[in-house]
Order: sequence, then structure tokens, then C-alpha cells
Amino acid sequence: MNKQELVDVVAESADISKAAAGRAVDGMIGAISDALSKGDQVSLVGFGTFLVRERAARTGRNPRTGEPIQIAAAKNPSFKAGKALKDAVN
Repeated sequence: MNKQELVDVVAESADISKAAAGRAVDGMIGAISDALSKGDQVSLVGFGTFLVRERAARTGRNPRTGEPIQIAAAKNPSFKAGKALKDAVN
């Protein structure tokens, strides 16, 4: 499912226009992105939790030359599925 298909499903299930559903989906994505960029986590009970995980700096290897390279530390967005979502998928 892509974003447009999600907007279509939201519009149909909430009985609102596709334009309003698009704004709602964009607003939700923006709110989650803003919270994660501030270091917060977003918990949706029954669905899951969006959070930021930190990856430490490490040494890797250039596959072409075999030389060691430094890989910088990074913050990565992550999603942990809730029990209800896990049950629905299984």
C-alpha cells in the first residue's frame, strides 16, 4: 500500500473527502516526524511505538580496497509493533 492508497482508505472509512484525508495523513506523518526529531517517542496503544535508536560509531571496511573506514554514529527511526498489530498479522 502506498500513501495515495492509504489516503483513499482513510477517506472511505472516515466518510470524508480525499483532500481532507490527505491533509490528515500528512499531519499525522508530520507530527510523528517532529516528535522523533525532538527525541521523543510516539506510542499508539494497540498499534505500536515509533522511537529513535542510537547507533554507535564503528569501524567498517571498504569492500573494494579492504581499507578500514570510520562509520559515524547515527540516530535511526524505529518502530516496535504492539501486541494487537502482531496478533492481527499472525
